[in-house]
Amino acid sequence: MAGRAYSIFDTGIGRCGIAWGDRGIIGVQLPEAREIDTRRRLFQLYPEARETRAPVDVGIAIESIAELLRGGSADLSDVTLDMTGIPAFNQRVYAFARSIPRGETRTYGEVASHLRASGAVYSVAQAIGRNPFMIIVPCHRVLEAGHYADKISPNGGAISKRRLLSIEGAHPTASKTLFDVLLPVAPPRPHS
Repeated sequence: MAGRAYSIFDTGIGRCGIAWGDRGIIGVQLPEAREIDTRRRLFQLYPEARETRAPVDVGIAIESIAELLRGGSADLSDVTLDMTGIPAFNQRVYAFARSIPRGETRTYGEVASHLRASGAVYSVAQAIGRNPFMIIVPCHRVLEAGHYADKISPNGGAISKRRLLSIEGAHPTASKTLFDVLLPVAPPRPHS
């Protein structure tokens, strides 16, 4: 597709990437461990995009993302996203996620209930995991039922939800321990 481009920019957590097209932002990439890996991920996701200077509207989005990643409170609600090819359900999930205030979280189940799709918790989790618009669509604010904040989508690079929530000053979240991950084991039987 003609008209797609990307730019790499500095933030408080490393060098991020943003890609756009004629209809708006098509993706945001949080930093990988190395900048070359961030660039590689952008190329894999948007092979037709070419690196160039961001136009004014994308530049404003970049400044806002950088501000948020410094702990500021920039508003990204007016950033235009190109939802071409994104399923309607995912678009609804992303619209709801964009309405979650900075520093607050919701669970997958709460999002599903809000969308009047209470049986769609797994679908909400899948949509969040496929979010191409990191930070603009703050998927890090949507957590598992136990408020675990370790997972993030592939576009999250090396950054965890916990770290993003910490930057925002969100309430502490639980993290899974080895015991949460392992299946329960029956206690040993006493010797008679």
